[in-house]
Amino acid sequence: MTANVAEEKTPAVPVWNDRAVSVSERVDALVGAMTLREKIAQLYGVWVGASDEGGDVAPHQHDMEEAVDLDVLLPAGLGQLTRPFGTAPVDPALGALSLMRSQARIAAENRFGIPALAHEECLAGFAAWGATAYPVPLSWGATFDPVLVRRMAAAIGRDMRAVGVHQGLAPVLDVVRDARWGRVEETIGEDPYLVATIGTAYVQGLESAGIVATLKHFVGYSASRAGRNLAPSSVGPRERADVLLPPFEMAVREGGARSVMHAYTDLDGIPAAADEDLLTGLLRDTWGFDGTVVADYFGIAFLTTLHAIAGDWADAAGAALRAGVDVELPTVKTFGTPLEEAVTDGRVPETLIDRALRRVLTQKTALGLLDADWTPLPLALTGADLDTPDTLRGSIDLDSPANRALARTLAEEAVVLLSNDGILPLTAPRRIALLGPNADEPTAVLGCYSFPQHIGVHHPHSPLGITLPTLRDTLTAEFPDAEFRAVRGTGIDDGDTSGIPEAVRAARDADIAVVVLGDRAGLFGRGTSGEGCDAESLALPGAQQHLLDALLDTGTPLVTVLLAGRPYALGRATDESAAIVQAFFPGEEGTHAIAGILAGRLNPSGRLPVSVPRTPGAQPTTYLGPRLAHANNVSNIDPTPAFPFGHGLTYTTFHWTDLTVDHHEAPTDGEFSLALTIRNTGRRPGTETVQLYLHDPVASVVQPLQRLIGYTRLALDPGQARRLHVTVPADLASFTGRNGQRTTEPGTLELRLASSSTQPHLTTHLTLTGPEHHPDHTRHLHAVFVVGQEPVARA
Repeated sequence: MTANVAEEKTPAVPVWNDRAVSVSERVDALVGAMTLREKIAQLYGVWVGASDEGGDVAPHQHDMEEAVDLDVLLPAGLGQLTRPFGTAPVDPALGALSLMRSQARIAAENRFGIPALAHEECLAGFAAWGATAYPVPLSWGATFDPVLVRRMAAAIGRDMRAVGVHQGLAPVLDVVRDARWGRVEETIGEDPYLVATIGTAYVQGLESAGIVATLKHFVGYSASRAGRNLAPSSVGPRERADVLLPPFEMAVREGGARSVMHAYTDLDGIPAAADEDLLTGLLRDTWGFDGTVVADYFGIAFLTTLHAIAGDWADAAGAALRAGVDVELPTVKTFGTPLEEAVTDGRVPETLIDRALRRVLTQKTALGLLDADWTPLPLALTGADLDTPDTLRGSIDLDSPANRALARTLAEEAVVLLSNDGILPLTAPRRIALLGPNADEPTAVLGCYSFPQHIGVHHPHSPLGITLPTLRDTLTAEFPDAEFRAVRGTGIDDGDTSGIPEAVRAARDADIAVVVLGDRAGLFGRGTSGEGCDAESLALPGAQQHLLDALLDTGTPLVTVLLAGRPYALGRATDESAAIVQAFFPGEEGTHAIAGILAGRLNPSGRLPVSVPRTPGAQPTTYLGPRLAHANNVSNIDPTPAFPFGHGLTYTTFHWTDLTVDHHEAPTDGEFSLALTIRNTGRRPGTETVQLYLHDPVASVVQPLQRLIGYTRLALDPGQARRLHVTVPADLASFTGRNGQRTTEPGTLELRLASSSTQPHLTTHLTLTGPEHHPDHTRHLHAVFVVGQEPVARA
């Protein structure tokens, strides 16, 4: 009797809740105890919005989904909550309270007490009201600074985790193939090694904060024809293997990403969401990925509605599951009743459900969501008075001074000085004409996945939630004694030329004119850059080129500033503007960075992650092309860029000397060791970005003329020199051969140490010897740079 009473007082913890049991045993026990409906419920999400009063989340309705009844769904459980913070403006503390209460309800209403996994967008910061808006990924690429990007991602992850979020839908690892594509701003650049290293750093930062990073879009999305969103992609197996896949491979192998999002696109007729060779064969069987594959929003339904490879929702669900998709996002559609019926009638085997379920439950176990002592209380609400929600309002700061300082540092490193005839830095001009549609526009620094541009535009009466100083604000602070005259001239894309004469008069009356042009971020045609905002050409939108040309005609020195999501051809300004400054949506602190560079308070160090075209129609092209993709005598179209990949000026000068090579020959599975000296020969401290390019003169398949295989930032004081040692594994010369196998061939190579893709400073020829080598997915991925001691005294 006594023993029975003791057992009743301390009931045994179910196996799936027992941390002392292995994860696999916990998951197996739970899978075995669940009904089919309960299993399927863990494989979909519901799109919700947090309550600004702190109550339960409410289902969000979208024109591609049916109404969702949580009372009906929750008894079976729920896999994910989609964007509770990123659906409508909500105070962060009240949003956290709303999410907490909803998680408690979800756990209480299903038999096993399993909460949902909450995910959010975090492409350029946590996409929540009041959260820091960091520079967009194209600016991350412009920094060439993985360490800084890792710090930013960790800060983003900490903010998300503190309010109860588990998963972030970033980074975008698509490599730019055509700059007309609207989502260029979301990418890191046009070179796979740059995208891989910066993207992997972001993954490492996010994962270090306990957030599940989600790689997207796997794979081929950015290679759409003519840069049109969701258009078919014409990509051969070698381009896929050597250009599009390496960033994902590195982020899985070195970043520790725990989730992958399939792309919308099809490659050669096979949609990514139904590509078993891609999502299972390559991703899992070859690379060893053991996380979850989630659907891009509505991507499984698109197998029926857009790709037409499935006759109904059940067929679409079955095709996705077979391929290796584990979770339907953003909300339940094909993975609900249609999937349950398809399993019941034998069209879809339950083993596929169990396979996906084990991955989902394994991830939830790792996040602590199945532990017996799990609590829905997020860190940010610890110790708060949860019974009086109004007292919580304003108590959580997602835009802290530390965040803003980090955002400013990133923006400062990302701004690229494209040209300068000596006018910059400005020396206390008396009269400044500040012109153009982005000169006095607060949101001109934001990308399409920032909260104000993504969600806030649908709530015009809600405050922005963050401070967005315009370039007019920051320039007047840099030059307090100057007289400013601000004239818009024209809009971003309205084509209105009526304001150009006034802008011309202002420029003629000024000592210096600064014209601020570029984009307005938006979605699906509501902007000139962003998802679904593709460009017919790379001419400046609207009448901006007319304004630019009219200002050049005044004879007043003109500084052209771009706040944009993609590179644009600038016509005459390429050669006639006194200076050109390029910023890719540099975030909430971006105008401070630009003003500091114009004033000389900062020395620019950004480098182009994408080429800037000379003509608007010479697309698609990137620097990463074979001989026939560059200027030649068999086509009248010259795709040579105005400013090449990797380009960027500073206010100092550098001298590169004394290149040495330990051995000019190495086996095809060996390595080379190089060293060089770089000196700052100017009068200001500065940062040189050392870029290492490989040129393979003769190969068994057509190769790009050159490709980036390594880089490093080197900060030097005036007169200071450093010896830079570089180890280059032969694996970096490998490529996909004729038989589809990766190979390193014997023969001569050329290594170029350069400050851009068109400005080599030191070059050496090396020879690989021996038989062909076939490195696999465990190959070396990096050249190693080591900065030595100063070899000579400062000048």
